[in-house]
Amino acid sequence: SSDLYFGLEPSGAVLEHGRRDIEVATMDIDLLNPDAREEKSKHKLKRMIQSPNSFFMDVKCPGCLQITTVFSHAQTVVLCGNCNVMLCQPTGGLARLTEGCS
Repeated sequence: SSDLYFGLEPSGAVLEHGRRDIEVATMDIDLLNPDAREEKSKHKLKRMIQSPNSFFMDVKCPGCLQITTVFSHAQTVVLCGNCNVMLCQPTGGLARLTEGCS
């Protein structure tokens, strides 16, 4: 009996003396380091690390300089607590800040 064996594995790798030679295929994209712009454009549940699209922001009133916390996707008009100035108005998605607010 010969101890030299040539065979084909189901995976397509050729065996010689128990040694496996496998071709390594390269990918077009790097799965470990995704592009930040591509990740941001993906759906919030399809990202590598799930993260929400919404956030809270501190908005300073242009009239009385009071700071108010506003949700980024506010669905109602947000008014200043002191002087009743409109801080942001809703749109279909992100709320639009009024001019002068920061």
